[in-house]
Amino acid sequence: MQGKTLVIGASGQIGIELVTALRTKHGHQQVVASDIRVSESPELNDGPFEVLNVLNMDELERIVDKHNITEVYHLAAMLSATSEKNPERAWDLNMNGLFHVLDLAKHQKIKKVFWPSSIAVFGPSTPKQMTPQYTVMEPNSVYGISKLAGERWCEYYHEKFGVDVRSLRYPGLIGYKSDPGGGTTDYAVDIFHQALEKGSYQCFLSENTMLPMMMMDDAIRATISIMEAPAEQIKIRSSYNVAGCSFTPSELAQLIKEQIPEFSITYEPDFRQKIADSWPGSIDDSEARAHWNWKAAYDTTKLADTMIRELRHKKKAETLVTR
Repeated sequence: MQGKTLVIGASGQIGIELVTALRTKHGHQQVVASDIRVSESPELNDGPFEVLNVLNMDELERIVDKHNITEVYHLAAMLSATSEKNPERAWDLNMNGLFHVLDLAKHQKIKKVFWPSSIAVFGPSTPKQMTPQYTVMEPNSVYGISKLAGERWCEYYHEKFGVDVRSLRYPGLIGYKSDPGGGTTDYAVDIFHQALEKGSYQCFLSENTMLPMMMMDDAIRATISIMEAPAEQIKIRSSYNVAGCSFTPSELAQLIKEQIPEFSITYEPDFRQKIADSWPGSIDDSEARAHWNWKAAYDTTKLADTMIRELRHKKKAETLVTR
């Protein structure tokens, strides 16, 4: 019997698009979506779906056995801005959920694991531009601390127990199929929604805050690519730097104004500004390019054009449905 794939945290920003891509590639019955509550997403419900709290080890193991799961994409986490509001809960979810998945892999219940890290592992002392794969890492956010600890544990489980775990340090992810998920970079998703709905946006970061970003299509492609690469090509078992494009809120706003001339933006930085200030402005992903041939397809202009076009189509379709 062929092993199946389990996506944990499938209702999140990445999960819906990853499940869709995996089911298109491998078949709808081969990919089990799961989340802590029942999903109303048609994309998740067109194949197997399980309600799962990853902190419940017995329930996780039951689902792995029930569906003959051999690969896990473990996406369940509390993101940066939300983590700052509830540090203890964020640490519990972000760390113990990972341990449960790694322990099942350690006992050979799972053959391969994907776990996402983040640019949040870097900190104020990290070089800001073209941040290298190996550098000073002193995160000052709960999310970043948990992701850095997770990287170390992933490498440890690989070295100590032979667990085939693979990871990417995601930059800010931008997509049109799901709503913002509580991250510091989520302004770059919300700004498009507000531009089309209201013609204006109040940004919680300052206008010149440069951050690394990536179109969701690129992120999904990178995630599947690293999981499909031969094991000998995966030379880094903590997490790989991956880069898309970098821009500031003012640069993004200017691209939006080119297509929506009446658009206006104001800036009122909040607590998320401190988090953003500790992160890099651009990423060096030389190792990912060299080891498993990674290369982004979207620059900033293509990203903005795609977001506006697709959100317009989406809103038009929603309008037709409600008539």
